[in-house]
Amino acid sequence: MFNRLSKYIKNIDRKDYRPIFGGLEILKYLGPGLLVTVGFIDPGNWASNLGAGAQFGYVLLWMVTLSTIMLILLQHNVAHLGIATGLCLSEAATKYMKPGYSITILITAIIASISTSLAEILGGAIALNMLLAIPIRAGAVLVVIFVLIMLFTNGYRMIEKWIIAFVSVIGLSFLYELSLVNIDWHSAIQSWVTPCFPKGSMVIIMSVLGAVVMPHNLFLHSEIIQSRQWNLQDEKTIKKRLNYEFLDTIISMIIGWAINSAMILLAAATFYKAGMEVTELQQAKSLLSPLLGIHAGVVFAVALLFSGIASTITSGMAAGSIFSGIFSEPYDIKDNHSRLGITISFIVALLIIFFISNPFNGLIYSQMILSIQLPITIFVQVWLTSSEKVMGKYKNSKFYAASLYLVGAIVTGLNVALFVSLLN
Repeated sequence: MFNRLSKYIKNIDRKDYRPIFGGLEILKYLGPGLLVTVGFIDPGNWASNLGAGAQFGYVLLWMVTLSTIMLILLQHNVAHLGIATGLCLSEAATKYMKPGYSITILITAIIASISTSLAEILGGAIALNMLLAIPIRAGAVLVVIFVLIMLFTNGYRMIEKWIIAFVSVIGLSFLYELSLVNIDWHSAIQSWVTPCFPKGSMVIIMSVLGAVVMPHNLFLHSEIIQSRQWNLQDEKTIKKRLNYEFLDTIISMIIGWAINSAMILLAAATFYKAGMEVTELQQAKSLLSPLLGIHAGVVFAVALLFSGIASTITSGMAAGSIFSGIFSEPYDIKDNHSRLGITISFIVALLIIFFISNPFNGLIYSQMILSIQLPITIFVQVWLTSSEKVMGKYKNSKFYAASLYLVGAIVTGLNVALFVSLLN
């Protein structure tokens, strides 16, 4: 467990050093949650949110609120696993489950990470096509090369800074877009807290609620949360770290909630108001330009590019964490197992992109694979975090475990329903 810390914290004597908790010191512990938020605002979410706003106006905003609550519960729980045990989800599965079970589960997680990478790479490639008319396949290659360079030449803390910058650009882009339109804030506020199921909306509802929790984000959060740990033997430090993690998760998920809401608000105030249906991301840019001006379309495409690149980075990190965990090792970009996990995820995803003729179908198939694997990851996570053998005194209470299993069952049901709808 302590071998992991030496990979994150160099030249620090843990006996003499203690983190100072209080005041502005909390800012030093914010960041891991934002890397998870990137998966919450990835290109797949863009498509679902724009479709929701364009077809149904503001009335489906409640989906963003509900999905954010579910995400907070699951991500907070898996972060506790990392803090309390010093193990990521992949390592914990390897250590506490029978080899046959753990290897099978983690192989399915790697397949899911490949599926996630496929969707994220496609999102970046679509943005390059919007901005520079670069063919999708060529754009996908450029995205992979750029992200590999980013991951292989930067440490975790630098990657975190880049992700925070990317999320900031995405958020500012939507603030600019919203400044150009008139929002019916009364309807929006009411819709955020009032569930509504208009006719023909179930597929979009399922896609937003069911796809918001992604397997790779659960593995990733349990890994990166440990970048803020010192002295796991100090119980007081652990308890305070658990509290700061919750703040980090809450703040990060609220940012994700705001950006996802902005997508629906923008689509409702433009496409829905003009009676235009949006089925593809490229179409959204071409429709925004005549409605709000050419700059609005360009800003939209730039934000999508940053979203695609950022989410590809985090999906690669998750793949590296899952793969290295099979060998009972933490994620370390200098380690061959972590590098191999990242490379496998990207190369296989890129090969699939080269063999599919329709990028939109590629996104659909990727979501189908995630729908199949997600329940496995969720229930393994809750089983581990509810085990006293794994978590000790930090295991889930019976009420919390029941709540997590309920959330898992809801997310699973939504994903199964989405899977069936996609097949039909």
